[in-house]
Amino acid sequence: MTKLILRILFDDAMLGPGKAELLERIRETGSIAAAGRQMQMSYKRAWMLVEEMNTAFRDPLVSSTRGGPGGGGAQLTDAGAEVLRLYHAIVETAQRATSDRIATLEAMLRPVPAGDISTGK
Repeated sequence: MTKLILRILFDDAMLGPGKAELLERIRETGSIAAAGRQMQMSYKRAWMLVEEMNTAFRDPLVSSTRGGPGGGGAQLTDAGAEVLRLYHAIVETAQRATSDRIATLEAMLRPVPAGDISTGK
């Protein structure tokens, strides 16, 4: 399956499919730890990525509360929801704009023999 993957590289920040997925899972689970577990990443890595995003953008994308007797949690801020919406809109626009050219490139590829499980890397 062919798919277009976009990473937006700013001067001192990057936003791509991994960070977008982390934001989505935080929104769904209400937890940075749970979002990281779903993505098979450590809590430390998930928290580091959240801190990167919160630092890079003018307004934080994720707000969190510490754990304790009632438990902690995390949620997307309005800015986080907007960044996620814009990222998905950019990806969808790029997919529509490039689908014909990608199909042409795909048609130029050498066929993969049946039973070949290599990834071509």
